[in-house]
Amino acid sequence: MNPYEHRPWLAHYAEGVPPEIDEPAETLVDMMDASVKRYRRRTALEFFGAETSYHDLGAQIGAVAEGLRRLGVTAGDRVALILPNCPQHVVAFYAALRLGAIVVEHNPLYTPPELRHQFEDHGARVAVVWSNVADTVADFPGDIRPEHIIAVDLTRALPLGKRMALRLPIPQARRSRAALSTRPRARGLVPWERLTSRRAISTRHPRPSLDDTAVLQYTSGTTGSPKGAVLSHRNLRANAMQSRAWVPGLHLGDEVFYGVLPLFHAYGLTLCLTTAMSVGARLVLFPKFDTKLVLDAARHSPPTFLPAVPPIYDTLVTAAAADPKALSRIRYAISGAMSLPVTTVDTWEHATGGLLVEGYGMTESSPIAVGNPMGPTRRPGTVGVPFPSTEIRVVDPEHPETDRGAGEEGELLIRGPQVFQGYWRRPTETAETLLPGGWLRTGDIVRVSDDGFVTIVDRVKELIITGGFNVSPSEVELALLAHPDVRGAAAVGLPRADGGEVVAAAVELRDGAAFDETAMRDFLRTSLTPYKVPRRIEPFDELPRSLIGKVLRRQVREELLARAGS
Repeated sequence: MNPYEHRPWLAHYAEGVPPEIDEPAETLVDMMDASVKRYRRRTALEFFGAETSYHDLGAQIGAVAEGLRRLGVTAGDRVALILPNCPQHVVAFYAALRLGAIVVEHNPLYTPPELRHQFEDHGARVAVVWSNVADTVADFPGDIRPEHIIAVDLTRALPLGKRMALRLPIPQARRSRAALSTRPRARGLVPWERLTSRRAISTRHPRPSLDDTAVLQYTSGTTGSPKGAVLSHRNLRANAMQSRAWVPGLHLGDEVFYGVLPLFHAYGLTLCLTTAMSVGARLVLFPKFDTKLVLDAARHSPPTFLPAVPPIYDTLVTAAAADPKALSRIRYAISGAMSLPVTTVDTWEHATGGLLVEGYGMTESSPIAVGNPMGPTRRPGTVGVPFPSTEIRVVDPEHPETDRGAGEEGELLIRGPQVFQGYWRRPTETAETLLPGGWLRTGDIVRVSDDGFVTIVDRVKELIITGGFNVSPSEVELALLAHPDVRGAAAVGLPRADGGEVVAAAVELRDGAAFDETAMRDFLRTSLTPYKVPRRIEPFDELPRSLIGKVLRRQVREELLARAGS
């Protein structure tokens, strides 16, 4: 019997938080239309000081939707976005959804092999890409190359005086020709401005429904290679409603959200692309986290709500010591993607006077499912209690039909309106993750107190989480095994002081090969995005293996930790 079916955590909800949210009645498109109408004169987006009102944002979405329609985009088509945080990202996201198309988010710093794998899987007809990586997509083979590649020059969204000041990281592969000009040179490239010059799409054009797929969000899940989590309008709208309900003190139309999290990540998507827009907030966008940029912006538009990860909170508090007022307007901050140290909470709250709480979720839950209450009942050191309309179970990982008692360790299962529809065209993996009754297997081992507070203990699988991103050990190992000197490889996560992990690896070399860590890391950078490249690589005379020859990652991890401590 599930000891949590009576939801004992409700007694700890902050005042004003409902036990249930209403059933979603509008798609993300309807939600944005409502915000455009209600907050039309207010600022929706800010980017290096350039402001876009809700009215103008709605007009741009309508124009780009019409531009995409003229390119042949129809309901169900995949539209790939490969963009850092910028106004064009927000516009493209909602414009594609307006057509009933499916948005596929991508990290713009992925290497060509990483992007190609995902394009082979989803088959997007159209890609809206940062001009710096346009040629990467244009060079894909014909069977996976999108029919139309729309190149976005980010500097067009900047005030004229700041255009030359923008500096962004360039992917390691190569600097694109299109980065130097907004005039596309490769065959098939379309400048973004050609889409924005259209009149708005007709109001009579068919709109998506709640149960239509809105987003494919690639994730490694609990193991294996990246696969597309299918998130419906209902899933994402419900999670935005849950997030809004979790913070009853939000002032509609007056909040200032800071978009330091990448919008292509599930966490940034829900809290910035959807929740912020649903409450009529001013969303201040940053193409990458930069302490100086954030503090400079705070002097003009002080943030009131900051979703981020622990290292960002630590960095900002330290940098703002000379100017405490820069962070003094932040009433609410929610941390995710990695463990939140209690010391970070104490330091942040002392410096800002606001609340900092930890949340928990995964891409497959849109992503937030559990959070610490925004009030005095919060419990630092835990990830909190289930969100409204969310149920949990703790089960035997080997026999998920068997519930564990309060305080006992087991795998966390989640059920709620935010739980995804399955993996894109992967019925086997879907069946392994979505159990009968709509229960989502998280792959995390937890303890849950008798009153419902969840503490993460360990992972069933060996996924590495670094900087808030999932890294599949198998993917890193395959890249290592491609090196001519490597016979065997194991990738593991090693703990950091801030609660996150770093990617580390052990290699078994071929006979006669010499170990060169720097050269090996350079080799990996040609096929792995930077955060996946191991910070530490060490040679092993012989990797520990099971009787069937499988490398035992847990033993590798223990040996690497022992070496670090010796």
